[in-house]
Amino acid sequence: MRYRTGGPLAIAAAVLVLAGSPALAVDISPHRALYSLTLDNAKTSSGVAAASGAMYYEWGEACDGWTVDQRFRLRLAYSEDENVDVNSTLLTWESKDGLKYRFNEKRTRNGHVDDDIHGEAHLNGVGKGGIATFEKPQATTITLAPGVLFPTAHTLALIERAQAADQFLSRQVFDGAAVENAGQITAVIGGQLKPDASAAKPLDNPLLQHPSWRISLAFFSADAGKTDSDTPDYQLSMRLLDNGVSQDMSLDYGDYVLKAKLDQIEALPKPSC
Repeated sequence: MRYRTGGPLAIAAAVLVLAGSPALAVDISPHRALYSLTLDNAKTSSGVAAASGAMYYEWGEACDGWTVDQRFRLRLAYSEDENVDVNSTLLTWESKDGLKYRFNEKRTRNGHVDDDIHGEAHLNGVGKGGIATFEKPQATTITLAPGVLFPTAHTLALIERAQAADQFLSRQVFDGAAVENAGQITAVIGGQLKPDASAAKPLDNPLLQHPSWRISLAFFSADAGKTDSDTPDYQLSMRLLDNGVSQDMSLDYGDYVLKAKLDQIEALPKPSC
């Protein structure tokens, strides 16, 4: 899932989260999925009374890289304020060696363009730094530190760590969702879970009959280290399968929690390279 800092759009971030070397150890299943979004719980002080929406997510594979087509809509209903409708469209490409990344995203709020971001980034080698160049909303260049990962490379690293029974991973990840540097993502990985046939129904899809791990992620902005606060921007928990499929997602903003339920999923073809 894709990472994104702050705001209700962060639920979409989760799917792509999740350099080069981990790709050799993980067998990703290209797929198309549809998730429904609902409000799990909310503090009274948040003013959030209800939430509903959906996320379409397509993770494709080409001979030279990974593609993502992600569309997201969410309505937040407030008890004493107007509803907020958020929509997002995201297209990305990331090379299989984890060194090149292109991103194009448009977000609207109540029908008005909130963000229109387009650019690309590259690293100078595995474990080395690089640069990110934004064409929109304005021409900007950012220096990426050594060790930064792009989103798919981070997902692959998460699965590789889980397969090795490691319980912790903390890395800087650049996703281009805002004109800012890479943010820190800290992961706590649970023990391996066997495929749950009952949980798969009514989907009953072979894509879901894979080992998985319950993973909790804490997202910190690029500026987090400049303050005394160690509180993450938001936290995400999910059941991540060894083929890259995400289930049972929950996004905690502190004041309210959103749930993403997998409703439909289908396999996409692998390339003949």
